[in-house]
This record gives sequence, structure tokens and C-alpha cells, in this order.
Amino acid sequence: MSLLEVSELEARHGLLEAVRGVSLTLAEGETVALVGANGAGKTTLLRAIAGAHRPSGGRIGFDGEDITRLRAHQCVRRGISLVPEGRRLFGNLTVEENLLVAAQRRRQGHWTLERVLEAFPMLERLRRQRAATLSGGEQQATAIGRALISNPRLLLLDEVSLGLAPLAVDAVYASLATVIAHGATILLVEQDLTRALGLAERVICMLEGRFVLEGRREELTREQITDAYFGLGRAVEAAAP
Repeated sequence: MSLLEVSELEARHGLLEAVRGVSLTLAEGETVALVGANGAGKTTLLRAIAGAHRPSGGRIGFDGEDITRLRAHQCVRRGISLVPEGRRLFGNLTVEENLLVAAQRRRQGHWTLERVLEAFPMLERLRRQRAATLSGGEQQATAIGRALISNPRLLLLDEVSLGLAPLAVDAVYASLATVIAHGATILLVEQDLTRALGLAERVICMLEGRFVLEGRREELTREQITDAYFGLGRAVEAAAP
């Protein structure tokens, strides 16, 4: 049985249908990259899975339980953690305090404060520094660490590399490789195709609220993914209503 099962999911922003009939399965320990241009519906899909956006149709199953109508805090208790675009840290708190806030409601598991600091070495020297003073890469590492310390069964990452300097992205992705090595299950939204292809086992391309291309990394060419990303060729036909 899959850890995550999304079936014919629909989600709206007012009259706009942002997610249209999407179905997705995710096995425990798998890393899947969700790629697509701005406005494709990727963030809305992640938020719906995390309980932060109420679906208008379809079903979300997690470890055999229907969680479609659960709220975000209820999804967190079941082991789903979302790292949103923009990080949303507590700026007046230190790195360590941001991590410890999440640790108060942690599930039992591998990730503790010290293990998070080991996985994200840049944070060890910054643990007493206020989050508002951190660079973008340091904030992103703190946000991912905050999600990890709750010991999620499913980690949802939205736009990991957005707005970060290349060296910062290198550091964050190196730490994510460590996280994956410890058996994390990850659904990753990423616009950088190179990063997505380097990390994920499976890639899904989303266009205008629908999946238009899906496959294992080794089965897809970069040209196929690029065409789907920009809605070229058969991808446009697949996305048409």
C-alpha cells in the first residue's frame, strides 16, 4: 500500500480551478519531484495534501486513512510536514528556538535537535542567531530542519531553490541528500530541472492544473520534461480539457 494516495483531486481559488483531477501515489521512502511553470498548480496541490487548502473534490489518503477534510494541524499530527515557499520562520527567535518550537510536538523518530544540526552543518554555528538576520539559504535550511524535527512520515518541500544563491542551493541540496539517506519520503516542488533530476527518483510535470508527464528519472529525457514544462507538443494536448 502506498503511503500517499491522491485520487482525482480538485482545488480552487474562487472561480479558478488550480488543480484539476490530479491522481498521485507516493511510496514510503520515495522522492518525487513536481515541476512546472508558475501558476501550474504545484503549490496548491502541496497545500491541499498538507491540509492548508480545502479541496473541492477528490480524495487524499495517507497510510490508509482518508485525510481529505483534515485541517493542517491534524495532518501534522499524522506525520505530514510542509515547508512552504517563503520559509515563514519566527524572525525574532534564534535558529535553535525555531527548531525547538517544532520539537514540542514531535513524533517519535530519528530526528532530534542535534541530528538536524548534523544534517545541516551551516546551522550549528548559527544556532544562537535570530532567524531574521539569516541569509536566504540559511533560512531555507532552518525551515527544512524545523519540519524534520517533528519526524514527519511525509515531507512536502515547496520551491527549495527559489531566490537562493547557487552556493546556498548546493549546501541545502547536500543536506537533503543526507535526509533522503535516512529514509525520508519527499514530494518536492522545484523549478530548477537540474536539481530536481539530480535528487528525485520520479518526476511529474504539471501544466494548468493537470499532470502532463510522469515517469522515473531514467525513463525521461530532459527534452521531454522541458516540452511538458512549457506546454509544447503532446503536453498541450494532454492538458486540454
